[in-house]
Amino acid sequence: MTAIEVLRKYWGYPGFRPLQEEIVNSVAAGHDTLGLMPTGGGKSITFQVPGILSDKLTIVVTPLISLMKDQVDNLRRRRIEAVFFHSAMSRHETTVAWQRITNHRARFLYIAPERIANRRFLDELRHLKVGQIVVDEAHCICQWGYDFRPSYLNIKQLRKLWPDAPVLALTATATPDVADDICRQLEFREGSQRFRMSFSRDNISYIVRPSESKLYDILHILSRTQGSAIVYVRSRKRTREIAEFLQSGGISATFYHAGLDFETKEERQNLWSQGQVRVIVATNAFGMGIDKPDVRVVIHCDLPPSLEEYYQEAGRAGRDGLPSYAVLLPAAGDQSLLRRRVTEAFPPREDILKTYERACTFIGLSIGEGYDTLHDFDLDKFCETFKLQVARTKACLGILSKAGYLEFQEEAENRSRILILCDRDELYDLRFTSKTTDRVLLQILRLYPGLFADYVYINEDRIAREAGLPAEDVYQSLIELSRMKAISYIPRKRTPMLYVPTSREETKYLAIGKSIYEERKKILQERTEAMIDYAYGRRGCRVARMLAYFGETDAAPCGKCDACRDARKRDNAPTREHLLRLVSDFIASAPAGVTVDQLRHSFGFQADDAISALRYLQAEGFVRLTDSRYYPN
Repeated sequence: MTAIEVLRKYWGYPGFRPLQEEIVNSVAAGHDTLGLMPTGGGKSITFQVPGILSDKLTIVVTPLISLMKDQVDNLRRRRIEAVFFHSAMSRHETTVAWQRITNHRARFLYIAPERIANRRFLDELRHLKVGQIVVDEAHCICQWGYDFRPSYLNIKQLRKLWPDAPVLALTATATPDVADDICRQLEFREGSQRFRMSFSRDNISYIVRPSESKLYDILHILSRTQGSAIVYVRSRKRTREIAEFLQSGGISATFYHAGLDFETKEERQNLWSQGQVRVIVATNAFGMGIDKPDVRVVIHCDLPPSLEEYYQEAGRAGRDGLPSYAVLLPAAGDQSLLRRRVTEAFPPREDILKTYERACTFIGLSIGEGYDTLHDFDLDKFCETFKLQVARTKACLGILSKAGYLEFQEEAENRSRILILCDRDELYDLRFTSKTTDRVLLQILRLYPGLFADYVYINEDRIAREAGLPAEDVYQSLIELSRMKAISYIPRKRTPMLYVPTSREETKYLAIGKSIYEERKKILQERTEAMIDYAYGRRGCRVARMLAYFGETDAAPCGKCDACRDARKRDNAPTREHLLRLVSDFIASAPAGVTVDQLRHSFGFQADDAISALRYLQAEGFVRLTDSRYYPN
């Protein structure tokens, strides 16, 4: 099969999008390749198509467990075999995944970057035949990128195992310096190729609207636009407040943040994706891997910390190519708040060292213990135990992560999953102590296909509803099936995790170097100022300024952003003398007089200039004011 035949067979697309085919051909020719494609540009196709064409395994390194699972699920729905490895998997899940790979029942292997630090894991990998290595979200390997992850530096180890396999690095947001550093860190070979799609999204109108009342401005925007929408905020509490406010204004809305349990998040995401709810109000926990094409409006209630993040989130609008809007609502105090966050993100070094020591004690690690281990980590309980502020503690853990000592995984995989361990005949011969267990098993078989082949995620509450049983009875039935060795059952966990990539060290030997602290703080300050300049600056087209930040310095004005619209209005504005005559004639033609509101409505975007002309005419005695109405003299 050819690449285009694979695309049509498995995805049903008539042809490739811009740059997809060029990247596919580059990888197929064995070149190390960097693909810079904006959000919604179809990055996954560029490695999935050559992966199907190859008779070797494709290894994909990606940072988010949720994104990893979404891609594997999407491939399996297309009958393309894929597996994944991440630090939150059970030993049995890992064994099953290895069996699928060694039996050549997988074309794609997705791994979290921290797994590469495990020598035993690398020893098992070296026996595989690998055709290409894919680095998704490749900006994470750059120490100057906005989302640097030390575990990404381990990817070089994969190059040593398969020196002839081409590396494909993909990212949606990278400045020219970051792009250069990606190629350097991944040790791209001579003859490597770089493909850059313009970051311009011609169908999106970028609007900055200064706001004194954000709630009412959000309601106003949504009342005057059609279609699905996302409202981004920086606070979990605000997601609920704004969603309830929109509901009270007659707009269907729900809210989403990382603190909700998985079932609630999945239910709300599905309601929004299927169009049953128009607006989802969310923190930045929402959006990664979401491919809803018909989002018409993305509103940012709060300033994002960088243009990279703003571009990614705003770019979730209009993926179908139809006209859409990305609206930013800066208030007078937002820039000082954003600058304060920079200071808060870099607590004093002594606080960082104390956090490391206390965290290791909290999870029971002694000096020299803990290499490549994962631990439950209740952040709220930890902060309560040591009388710490949650926000500052998160900042300390973030710097410890950048330094490679601890990694706080707030989004650790915690859903329940099961695998049936016996064959169908054995399953139907089982004798249970309770009829309830038999009902639960039958319901599971009806609801979830594929249980005999691999672990499948389940929802105990849904099983309980469908079977007409209490949730506790379902749980006890699953425990009984597990004891009988009929299934492998991994119950859901709601506690975040703390990954320890290295053994615990004495605090005095911890190195929080200049590159991790002072230099990263400076870079964050520069990103913050770029975001503030975009939101508050008044020099030229918003889109051209954003594209210049990403290295496209020759971009022409977009003609659709608020700055371009204002410039067009100014260019079309009448002269002062002409406006004086227009206002004078307007009042002379209205014997009943004219109010300021009538004047404002009639002159539209020139209202302020028209009112200024009106006051001049009054001061010069050409018109008079009586009972709030203006008459000609």
